[in-house]
Amino acid sequence: MITAVIVEDEKIAQEILTDYIKRYCPSIQLSGVASNIHEAVPMIHELKPDIVFLDVEMPFGNGFDVLDACSDASFETIFITAYAEYAIKAINKAAAYYLLKPVSIQELITAVDKVKETLQYKQQINRNKILLENLHEKKQELHQLVLPTIEGFDVVKTENVIRLQGNGNFTDIFLKGKQKKMVCRFLKYFEELLPEHFVRIHKSHIINTKSIVSYHKGSGGYVTLDDGTEVEVSATFKDSLLKLLVK
Repeated sequence: MITAVIVEDEKIAQEILTDYIKRYCPSIQLSGVASNIHEAVPMIHELKPDIVFLDVEMPFGNGFDVLDACSDASFETIFITAYAEYAIKAINKAAAYYLLKPVSIQELITAVDKVKETLQYKQQINRNKILLENLHEKKQELHQLVLPTIEGFDVVKTENVIRLQGNGNFTDIFLKGKQKKMVCRFLKYFEELLPEHFVRIHKSHIINTKSIVSYHKGSGGYVTLDDGTEVEVSATFKDSLLKLLVK
């Protein structure tokens, strides 16, 4: 059973969407309903839903504020909005899907089916033998990452990864040769998986320390990488980076 939370400030819209999900999406178990960002954030952290139906405009903030506040949680997002311009922004934020108000039953079913496929694929990738081999591989230069794509998945050697940057529900991975891949994973997923010479230096950034060309002092400072990128070092992560560099 796939669990879901609705974040919607309009009572009538809450009731309609709840009814539609129960009647037309039997594989979805509705775990909770929130009316604003203050209710939504703790609810998402507590219930850990697979899907969040997220209204864009709400009191005390908007749907994108909810994503920012839940960046350490893992869920698929379906935006719900009455405004087409927000739907476009949702896509740019890498939303799983979006629905325009008034919500169409068929569009709801299509959105849920698409997200279900994504969730099922995630589970398959999580069980992939390549990941298990990575976790136990002693020769770090042979580490590989399995990156899900629309067509299937790519396998990338970690030695070719320069840095990773959080992007909402997704992570942008920057590779040698000026390649970039956007993957349906939170940054925290890679932090736990990558070998020790990858280090988090900012809330939104993990870098390959083997790609560091120079470090520049400051409150946190910043590093220059061998692709010419300059990345800020948060003061929170400065000590852990410097300890790794002076080993």
